[in-house]
Amino acid sequence: MSDTTVGAVGPAAPSEPSAPVRERAGRAGGGHRPEIEGLRAVAVLLVAVYHIWFGRVSGGVDVFLLLTGFLVTGSLLRSAEREGRIRFGVFWARLARRLVPSVAVVLIATMGATYLWLPRSRWEETLDEVRAAALYHENWMLAHNAVDYLAREAASSPVQHFWSLSIQGQFYLLWPLLITLALFVAARTRLSPRRTVLILVGVVFALSLAYSVSITARDQSWAYFDTGARLWELALGAILALVITKVRIPARTRVFLGWFGLAALVSCGVLVQVSSLFPGYIALWPTGAALLVVLAGTTGSPRGADRLLTWPPLMAMGRFSYGLYLWHWPILVCYLEVTGRHLASPLGGLLVLGVSLVLAWVTHRVVEGGLDRFTRPAHRRIPAWSAMIAVVFLVPALVLSLAWSKNLGTQREQRAQEVIVAESHPGARVVSDPDLAKVLPQAPVRPDPADAQQDLSFHHEQGCHVGLEAEEVVVCDRGPADAERTLALVGASRTAHWYPAVEEVATAHGWRLVSFTKSGCPFALAPVTQDGRGFTECQTWKAGALAELEDLNPDAVLLSSTRATVDQETVPQGYVDLWWHLNDLGIDVIGLRDLPRLPYRGAECLKTGGVQGCTSPASRSLDEVDPATLVDLPPNVRPLDLTEHVCPDGACDAVVGNVLVYWDHSHITATYARSLTPVVEEALLGVTGW
Repeated sequence: MSDTTVGAVGPAAPSEPSAPVRERAGRAGGGHRPEIEGLRAVAVLLVAVYHIWFGRVSGGVDVFLLLTGFLVTGSLLRSAEREGRIRFGVFWARLARRLVPSVAVVLIATMGATYLWLPRSRWEETLDEVRAAALYHENWMLAHNAVDYLAREAASSPVQHFWSLSIQGQFYLLWPLLITLALFVAARTRLSPRRTVLILVGVVFALSLAYSVSITARDQSWAYFDTGARLWELALGAILALVITKVRIPARTRVFLGWFGLAALVSCGVLVQVSSLFPGYIALWPTGAALLVVLAGTTGSPRGADRLLTWPPLMAMGRFSYGLYLWHWPILVCYLEVTGRHLASPLGGLLVLGVSLVLAWVTHRVVEGGLDRFTRPAHRRIPAWSAMIAVVFLVPALVLSLAWSKNLGTQREQRAQEVIVAESHPGARVVSDPDLAKVLPQAPVRPDPADAQQDLSFHHEQGCHVGLEAEEVVVCDRGPADAERTLALVGASRTAHWYPAVEEVATAHGWRLVSFTKSGCPFALAPVTQDGRGFTECQTWKAGALAELEDLNPDAVLLSSTRATVDQETVPQGYVDLWWHLNDLGIDVIGLRDLPRLPYRGAECLKTGGVQGCTSPASRSLDEVDPATLVDLPPNVRPLDLTEHVCPDGACDAVVGNVLVYWDHSHITATYARSLTPVVEEALLGVTGW
């Protein structure tokens, strides 16, 4: 997960849209606050440094969310007090002119970098996220992917950091409406407008914080990107804007608060695992720290933190912090891809940071400053003019991404029409027939790495494999209802990837094949966890799956017999307990050994490592002997081990027989699974005697 800065967080007041971003809060914010520019710089440096050298997040994004609420609320209230209302068109159009051009430039450049340096298997997903970022709903796309087990296998997107900009964009749409509602209520009740706004904002803060604490405990991966779980951070900044002029703190105390807040902010990323704990109440740490710095304000003391925060170089960096964060993440992702590293080296990180700073400065001067220099002051006050500038920048980014996506879709359809000839793409057959390997012709790898994630079986296409959030059992039923034999395939995604071969065997022998699987949910009686929480959806699904099996009463059920992780292989006791339960029901069990997990993602590795560079020993995650053969098995269990046909001679190669084996680091492609049909047929007939 990544942080992001708001960039032009708290844009200039609508009456001064072309001026440099200033922190003028008036009655709402306590006057000119130059230290906020330095605070912005500290936050963006924390975000960049933690991303580049430590591979974790710092809490800096929470600072920017608080500042957004603080500055925007002050701007809207001043506008309402000056003109008697909030002019929505003016507010939104000027925001778009300030924020969108830089976003569009970075997105277009990122698409160019994607073409040059990222593997083709990541192009379509990146383009989808480019459009989501451009239209300010990237956070919801990432939230969906966070609970999509298969999507979570993907590498970080070069536009992933736009999630917080999306939250801010949604805030910009909501907040003027909320304040207008408060002003309407104030006019009807004779309450003070500011007090009414404070009450309504306080309600939003309380409801959002309560929801954030709840959803973070239940589903932190989703909560991290959820606007509702983050809204309280913006509301906290709004509350600060509304009350700061009423707060009187002695100068000596403000000196202490400034340094304490700054120290708390810097230490947050060191002491707290932000990516796995936030938002929830833990996010009060960085937001509270920033709040203290803002409360401390300009102390006038030579020992105050504001002396550091108003240091000219730091303030200069604060002015182009927007561009710095927009640029640093895609540059970092491309650097890591090109170098094959997981974290930047000391010198490489300096290069990433240096290039990001240069591009941020150029963007600030040429794009943001250039628009101000070449736009007449009279035009700046026209909302339609500001909106047109945003559209002129945004449309090319959207058109380019759509055109590229359409071209990729056309190419994928053309490849789908190609007939894979068994002689040129034998896949697993070369393992059983070494002579076939000797005469294997040169041919493109299939499925093409760019298509590998879409290389699905009937089971997946019909929705019978459900995601992490699903609880309902969705059944695929193939073959004659009155078949002599019925086989059920049940389990998690690493059971589901065997379906293509099992289906062909069942069809050839006239069996009835019933299948239902769920991501991240091993078929066992013991409870399981997901991201450190109780996986209640899995428990509910397993109860339904057992009920289906009891009603179906198949001759046998095919499931996983071991669980392989990065460095070990086990037979969980919950597996054995389930097998005894099925034994009591009179159902035979075919226990298929889990496949190795790889240190590389098959489709992506081919781009940088080539066929020869993408291999891993099976022993990395599998024991020397199948653990299922070493435990006391119920009489109904028949273990199967087909590892040799996926990782021949103990080596898990990305490509076997011109067929891509793994599309990510733990799931085989449907095409390779289909090539395993003769092996699976022999194995199933051998253990069942059917």
